[in-house]
Formats: sequence, C-alpha cells, structure tokens
Amino acid sequence: MNNMQGLRCGLGYDVHALVEGRKLILGGVDIPHTKGLLGHSDADVLAHAISDALLGAARAGDIGKLFPDTDPAYAGADSLKLLEAVAAHVRALGFEILDVDSVVAAQAPKLSPHRDQMRENLAAAMGISVENVGVKATTTERLGFEGREEGISATATCLLCRCR
Repeated sequence: MNNMQGLRCGLGYDVHALVEGRKLILGGVDIPHTKGLLGHSDADVLAHAISDALLGAARAGDIGKLFPDTDPAYAGADSLKLLEAVAAHVRALGFEILDVDSVVAAQAPKLSPHRDQMRENLAAAMGISVENVGVKATTTERLGFEGREEGISATATCLLCRCR
C-alpha cells in the first residue's frame, strides 16, 4: 500500500438564512451585524460546512445524522462544540485531520477582521494547528441569495489520513 491510499478528501457545504433577532456566529466568532443566521443550533455555517467535510472524508454521513435538528438537545447548540465532537468521531474511526480549507460567501458584513480568530477557534475545536486551517471570505458581487443579503453559505474541504 502506498502512502496515498490512506488519504481521503472531503467536501462540505452549508447555508442558512439571515434573519433579525439572531446573533451572527461564524467560525465561533460573534460578529456584530444587524442580522444573524437562522437555525436549530447557533447556525454557524462555517463550522457546519467543515463538520460535513470531515464526516464526508471519513464516509461517516453528515452533521444532520449525528446531530439531528429534530432533537431538542441541540437547540441553540454551540457549533464549535459540535465540530469538536465530529473531530473526535473522525479520530475514533482511525483518521487524522491533516488540513482544512474553507470559504464563506457573504455580501456583508466584512469578515476579514475576524479571520484569524475564526481560524484559531476552528483549529482548537478540531485539535489541529492553526497553520492547517484556511478561512477565506468572498462576496458574490450582489448576485444570488448571498448578494441580496438573504443568507450566508460556506464551503469547506479537508484532507484526512488513515493512521491505523
């Protein structure tokens, strides 16, 4: 078996609507904004997309399978805690998290001032070095639901290695 056979890549995507009366939490950072994301948990699309990427690479389903939005136990849940549980689950399946990269699509607010804290929060939740976590942000040039500020989406990729 060559070294490449133990590698797995995963892709995750999540989207939530922006609504009034909710906090905007991205990458575990409470970002000042007039609206927040609607969801059963804290609706952190970035943490959710990364969770799905990790689970996908491990062929272990998705975040909804582990933490169903029909379960009251996860109402208002901290998505970084869910990501921490996903990382532990992936490790229990015999994988090491090598790298994660992500992009958040949002017309507003400006996310670059929060990027370093997001990376630190996500890395801590996954138990990996911040150097192995990428977070980027983009607008959609006012196109689509993100451009109309109706919601925010996030896409993530990851690289896992089967270590045992």
